[in-house]
Amino acid sequence: MIDIWKTLAALGLGYLLGSLNTAVIVGKLYGKDIRSHGSKSAGLTNTLRVLGKSAAVMVLAGDILKGIVACLIGLQLGVYVHSGAATDCVSLLAAGAGAVMGHNWPVYFGFKGGKGALTAAAVMFMIDWQMALISFGVFVLIIVLTRYVSLGTMCAAVFFVAISFVPVFGNTFYFHIFASLIALIIIVKHRENIRRLLSGTENKLSF
Repeated sequence: MIDIWKTLAALGLGYLLGSLNTAVIVGKLYGKDIRSHGSKSAGLTNTLRVLGKSAAVMVLAGDILKGIVACLIGLQLGVYVHSGAATDCVSLLAAGAGAVMGHNWPVYFGFKGGKGALTAAAVMFMIDWQMALISFGVFVLIIVLTRYVSLGTMCAAVFFVAISFVPVFGNTFYFHIFASLIALIIIVKHRENIRRLLSGTENKLSF
């Protein structure tokens, strides 16, 4: 049986940690609400555009760190599930999902946050670095071919879900739920980018 209380605790702690939206916090240090400038997204890309490289480095470190710490908390709670030869740490999955949800809908900042891609990437690497590395390769490939960061992000998230069903990775049903949830969150938060991609007005990355 799964320890529901520990799993919920992992989800809640991950959410509270993820709600420490680094872009909003760094923006306040610069005297700006990042959500009122540029693309109005509380994330790395908008921070770089609005506040510059130094602020972006702080956001990069903060978003990655909170994803890592949330996963370490989930691992420490140690709720595991077994299905045949497959084993997953459910509390780790819950804490990671909570961190991404907290980043996107932070309780401390009126539930208005970023798009969760960077924190999600950190969580994915903590949960399964091999799958994450392969998905990162897809992310880079799509950007090289199209120069659309948003498209690369969404394709990588969907690809992560697809390869989670490959038997060699040995994932349980709970992992599939986690991967699908993360991909859904990322796509929902990129809905404006999807509209711009369809209309041909999405900004391209300049190499």
